[in-house]
Amino acid sequence: MTFPEDVHILVSMVNMYLRDRYSSPQDLCEDLDADLDEMEAKLASAGYHYDENTNSYKLA
Repeated sequence: MTFPEDVHILVSMVNMYLRDRYSSPQDLCEDLDADLDEMEAKLASAGYHYDENTNSYKLA
Protein backbone atom coordinates (compact mmCIF):
# COMPACT_ATOMS: atom_id res chain seq x y z
CA MET A 1 0.00 0.00 0.00
CA THR A 2 1.19 3.49 -0.79
CA PHE A 3 0.39 6.11 1.81
CA PRO A 4 -1.18 9.46 0.91
CA GLU A 5 1.34 12.32 0.80
CA ASP A 6 -0.93 14.60 2.85
CA VAL A 7 -0.47 13.53 6.48
CA HIS A 8 -3.92 14.81 7.45
CA ILE A 9 -5.56 12.57 4.89
CA LEU A 10 -3.34 9.73 6.11
CA VAL A 11 -4.33 10.13 9.77
CA SER A 12 -7.99 10.35 8.81
CA MET A 13 -7.76 7.19 6.73
CA VAL A 14 -5.75 5.26 9.34
CA ASN A 15 -8.06 6.27 12.19
CA MET A 16 -11.11 5.24 10.15
CA TYR A 17 -9.57 1.81 9.50
CA LEU A 18 -8.64 1.44 13.17
CA ARG A 19 -12.13 2.42 14.27
CA ASP A 20 -14.00 0.24 11.78
CA ARG A 21 -11.80 -2.78 11.01
CA TYR A 22 -8.56 -3.24 12.94
CA SER A 23 -7.61 -3.65 16.58
CA SER A 24 -4.09 -2.24 16.15
CA PRO A 25 -1.81 -0.46 13.68
CA GLN A 26 0.15 -3.71 13.33
CA ASP A 27 -2.99 -5.57 12.19
CA LEU A 28 -3.85 -2.77 9.75
CA CYS A 29 -0.39 -2.73 8.17
CA GLU A 30 -0.13 -6.50 8.02
CA ASP A 31 -3.49 -6.83 6.28
CA LEU A 32 -2.86 -3.96 3.84
CA ASP A 33 0.75 -4.98 3.20
CA ALA A 34 1.97 -1.61 4.43
CA ASP A 35 5.13 -0.63 6.28
CA LEU A 36 4.28 0.22 9.91
CA ASP A 37 7.53 2.12 10.48
CA GLU A 38 6.97 4.26 7.39
CA MET A 39 3.38 5.02 8.40
CA GLU A 40 4.32 5.94 11.96
CA ALA A 41 7.23 8.10 10.77
CA LYS A 42 4.91 10.08 8.48
CA LEU A 43 2.38 10.53 11.28
CA ALA A 44 5.06 11.46 13.82
CA SER A 45 6.46 14.10 11.45
CA ALA A 46 3.18 15.97 11.89
CA GLY A 47 3.03 15.41 15.66
CA TYR A 48 0.70 12.38 15.77
CA HIS A 49 1.22 9.50 18.19
CA TYR A 50 -0.68 6.26 18.73
CA ASP A 51 -3.03 6.11 21.73
CA GLU A 52 -3.68 2.49 22.75
CA ASN A 53 -6.67 3.44 24.89
CA THR A 54 -8.60 4.82 21.92
CA ASN A 55 -6.87 2.78 19.19
CA SER A 56 -6.23 5.93 17.22
CA TYR A 57 -3.57 8.47 16.32
CA LYS A 58 -3.79 11.83 18.06
CA LEU A 59 -1.78 15.01 18.15
CA ALA A 60 0.85 14.98 20.85
